[in-house]
Amino acid sequence: MNISDMIADTILRILEEDGIAEIRRNDLAEQLGCVPSQINYVITSRFRPEQGYIVESRRGGSGYVRITRLNMSRSGLLMHVINSIGDSLDAGSARVMTENLFHREVLGGKEARLILTALSDHSLRAISPPLRDQVRADLFKQLLASELQ
Repeated sequence: MNISDMIADTILRILEEDGIAEIRRNDLAEQLGCVPSQINYVITSRFRPEQGYIVESRRGGSGYVRITRLNMSRSGLLMHVINSIGDSLDAGSARVMTENLFHREVLGGKEARLILTALSDHSLRAISPPLRDQVRADLFKQLLASELQ
C-alpha cells in the first residue's frame, strides 16, 4: 500500500467513526511518517466536493482540516458523481471515484471491480490516448447510470 492510500484509509476510518474527520496535517504526517504536503495532496485529490465531501481548512498554529461526508441518498450521490465527471476522465480519477463509491457502499465489490477493469488504460489500449479519457468519461457515466435503474 502506498502512502497516499494509507493517508486516505486513515481519514476514511476517522470519518466512519465520527462522521467528521478533523485533523491537524502535521500530527497526521508525523503519525504516518510522511510530510504534510502529502496529506494536502490526498485531501485535494480524494476528498473533493464532487466525491461527496466538504473540506474546510484553518491555517496557523492551531490549524486543522475538517472533512465532512455529504449525506446523500444512493441515487443522489450517483447523480452527483455522474454530473461531476465532465467530458474527459483519466484512469486515476476514475479509480478514486469508484473506490469512494465502494467505500460509501453505493457500489458492491463486484461492481467496483468490473468498473475498474472496464475503465483501465489496459482495457482501453486500442483507443488512441487523446480519445481514451473521453471514452472513459462516457463509459463511466453510462455504467453509473445503469446503477440508477
